[in-house]
Amino acid sequence: MSTELAIWTHDLTRRFGPTLAVDRLCLEVRAGEVFGFLGHNGAGKTTTVRLLNGILEADGGSARVLGLSPATDGPALRRRTGVLTETPSLDERLSAWENLAFYAELYAVPPAEAARRVGELLETFDLTRRERERVSSYSKGMKQRLALARALLHQPDLLFLDEPTAALDPAATRQVHELITRLSQQGRTVFLCTHNLAEAQQLCDRVAVLAHGHVLAQGAPTELWRQLGQSLKIDLEVDRADLPRALSILRSLPMVSEASAEGTTITLSGAGREGVPEVLAALVPAAVRVYRVSPREPSLEEVYFALQGYQEPEPDGRSSGSAAQAGEEMSA
Repeated sequence: MSTELAIWTHDLTRRFGPTLAVDRLCLEVRAGEVFGFLGHNGAGKTTTVRLLNGILEADGGSARVLGLSPATDGPALRRRTGVLTETPSLDERLSAWENLAFYAELYAVPPAEAARRVGELLETFDLTRRERERVSSYSKGMKQRLALARALLHQPDLLFLDEPTAALDPAATRQVHELITRLSQQGRTVFLCTHNLAEAQQLCDRVAVLAHGHVLAQGAPTELWRQLGQSLKIDLEVDRADLPRALSILRSLPMVSEASAEGTTITLSGAGREGVPEVLAALVPAAVRVYRVSPREPSLEEVYFALQGYQEPEPDGRSSGSAAQAGEEMSA
């Protein structure tokens, strides 16, 4: 993955009347990475994508995308980006082939090359059997696959995907995941807006968590967990007969804030990866039989809800409490 930045923003701001949709947004997305953009409905994800593509004008701040300014280089920039919106618009009077051929002409893809790309994309997304039928007869999942094909038609350097697996069955979802990984391996950058935290955890190199137009934090999930002042949890599997003694010993350690058991597995909070030697040093002399020790990486879901603070949006459009304060500190 390159250290060159595909997207850079500083204090990017956009208002709609009294509503602050994007609030001093600061982002750094590296070329060739899959970057997750996570947030609740109305957090500002779609507005951000429009700003980054030069479709909307910012009220403040600055941005560079693929070395270009969205504000002044919009047409040139959009020739190098592909966008899949959450509700993609397709001409349902046309067939899949006609839809893609039309957009190939808009993007000035040479006719001979366009025919090849259209055919390959229809095959990739399993649409060849019905490529000449009107899109109005397609299922929602088929329309989503066609919209994905359209976003890839001009071979963009940067791909913006908004809920790309919405309405897709498990097989098609897996296909899209493999495609995203392959695009990143080819050096293309993917900006993934999704509510699916498991999907983001699987695909993304780094993420940004958005609330009310403001980035609370960005980085890999483990980095964000540490920024929140949380230690990684540790799972220990012990012999069932030794479980009560092990729990008693572990709960007495100053570094352990919590120890709970499920079956023969004890989960520790507070100790972190660096505490593993001390944990084992306390158990082994007591003849506790330990079969497995695994520092547990935090899930993106844990990180996301820790940042959001499990709080509902306030009426003024800003989050309240410690989560918002933590976001201000981490974004500074």
